[in-house]
Amino acid sequence: MSFRFNEPRFLTLMPFVVIIALFFMWRSDPNLPVHNERFMAFGTMMDISIVGASRELSEQAVDQLEKDFQQMHQLWHAWDPGPVGRANQLISEGKTFAAPTSIIPLIITGQKLAQQSDNLFNPAIGQLINAWGFHKPPEGERKPPAEDLIKKLVNKKPLMSDLHIDGFYLSSSNPAVKLDFGAYGKGVGIDQSIETLRNMGIDNAIINAGGDMRIIGTRDGKPWRIAVRSPDSSDVLGVINARDDESIFTSGDYERKFSYQGKRYHHIIDPRTGYPAEGVSSVTVIHTDATTADAAATAIFVAGPKDWHRIAKQMGIRYVLMIDKQGTLHMNPAMQKRIDLLTKKYKIEISDPLT
Repeated sequence: MSFRFNEPRFLTLMPFVVIIALFFMWRSDPNLPVHNERFMAFGTMMDISIVGASRELSEQAVDQLEKDFQQMHQLWHAWDPGPVGRANQLISEGKTFAAPTSIIPLIITGQKLAQQSDNLFNPAIGQLINAWGFHKPPEGERKPPAEDLIKKLVNKKPLMSDLHIDGFYLSSSNPAVKLDFGAYGKGVGIDQSIETLRNMGIDNAIINAGGDMRIIGTRDGKPWRIAVRSPDSSDVLGVINARDDESIFTSGDYERKFSYQGKRYHHIIDPRTGYPAEGVSSVTVIHTDATTADAAATAIFVAGPKDWHRIAKQMGIRYVLMIDKQGTLHMNPAMQKRIDLLTKKYKIEISDPLT
């Protein structure tokens, strides 16, 4: 379902999102065409905003993006019947098989990003994700998996490097590998959608997937202003002036979570322990492509306050903002220059440069 808007407006995002896009204040040219639509995909609200194109072209573009996102969801979903589910079944059986062409590029990209992150980003831990159940709608009281099960799954050490591609054939040296593209599929989808827009002649737009976004062009020659919300409230922490062809992604411990016996558990699993990563509330990164930004936000979150800088550098990330559990803002000097902080209630630690 699409919701069509044709007037300038503020975009209201879902409550759990850290990033809130504030744009379309077209005082310099009130007649500039602005087209905003939203639809559901990848389990979140997709907001598409196109500037400077005709209404007809904008509607055609959004209709195409919606079809593309729905197709990507079907092809890449790890839990519904489809290519990924079939591949996971054959991997568990130790077979070599002709892999669906729709997932081979994701595997290759996932292997590269996993290696760069020292496997803190690890799309091969689908069995752990399944055990925690964060991929399913909550039903009744939830509790963490049994400790013995978590230990068993972690000890199997599934890695993306266990997968071997020979032409169109796929095999795994570790049957415990279970692919789950949820940690970067949204980024891949956004990157592909930006290319679709460009191929249609659209140069100024935002694709916003529940607060994770990629931006091309400008808003009438001015930067898009992206407000970053505090993870513990609805207050605006600061504002980033986004540049042409940048992606801004956030991983936070408030998006999917449950409490059990007084302890809160969130969905960002540390592959080394099998439990939710500790020490961090949120991580926001800026990068050129959405795929890398999506994976890096997760990996840096898992790395935590002590190791985030090393992992960010290995993954080629130039801008990082981390908020730890004590409320300290960790950022590199380049990010400090990019964000206009609107509050002084946080302690700030500036790291060494990332470049």
